[in-house]
Amino acid sequence: MAKSDLEMPVCDNGRSTRVGFLLIPGFALMSYASAIEPLRAANVLTGRNLYRWRHIAIQGSEIVASNGVRIEADASIADVGRLDTIVVCAGGNPQTFNHPPTLAFLRKVARHSVRLGGVSAGPYLLAKAGLLDGYRCTVHWEHIPAFAETFPFLHLSHSLFEIDRDRFTCAGGIAALDMMHALIRIDHGPSVAAAVSDWFLQTEVRRGEVAQRLSPTERFGVHHPKLVATLSRMEQNIEAPLAPRRLAGLADISVRQLERLFSQHLHTTIKQRYLQLRLERAKLLLSQTTMAVSEIALATGFSTPMHFSRTYRQQFGLTPRQERMVD
Repeated sequence: MAKSDLEMPVCDNGRSTRVGFLLIPGFALMSYASAIEPLRAANVLTGRNLYRWRHIAIQGSEIVASNGVRIEADASIADVGRLDTIVVCAGGNPQTFNHPPTLAFLRKVARHSVRLGGVSAGPYLLAKAGLLDGYRCTVHWEHIPAFAETFPFLHLSHSLFEIDRDRFTCAGGIAALDMMHALIRIDHGPSVAAAVSDWFLQTEVRRGEVAQRLSPTERFGVHHPKLVATLSRMEQNIEAPLAPRRLAGLADISVRQLERLFSQHLHTTIKQRYLQLRLERAKLLLSQTTMAVSEIALATGFSTPMHFSRTYRQQFGLTPRQERMVD
């Protein structure tokens, strides 16, 4: 598409949209790149500076990504200046992030009507700052269990991205490309957004409500519809596990038939697979939250902390408390 074919921006007010990328040490480089590159493309394809951006550090002048790439900051949270939009880019374990000046900075800019967004683990920091209350939001699927336990009253979805008024959140990775398409569409119309996506070879732009993860069929390599449905139910019922008889009833087959499906396709039993799912959830909660071991036991369907600890050690070779010490 030629530049002349692009329609005039929806919100062409004669100046660039000023965007700040708040890079938290250990941020996910893929998510950051997927968020900033569409802005550059919009400028190139229209021949106008629709967007200008700055890299913001919480301290120091250099920010190191999760893969070791270093980016030089051109502003800090103390001297960033006026911005229209801020994108929080984070990664790793956001539960351990403890920097009150950053949270205070985010609250301050929110009071000045700055549009706020987060990619990958970025939404976690917005939630910690109390800036997602009353908004739809999402976060990377790996952080969802801990996020839901820590912020139980937020409107959390499992979507690729959410745009709700002056807040936008994204699960991360290449999903940021899809979110930026939606934001550029809001800012400058469908033709500019389509041109940017076409430039990045996006033959299909995904909607925000698309699921983050592959289906059980793709993740587990199984195709039997009743087995796929059962695996999904198990993932959705971790705190109060469903009995094999209940799972079989929901699948409209006998327990024996369901056991046969697990044996043939997954080489395990219903109880063993369910236990694995619960323990994997517990492992995430141990590493990504400060919840007490007893609380994690209840959140993953164990009747007592002792039973949880014993079972966890059998699976991973460490007790839950030892697991935290290793982390």
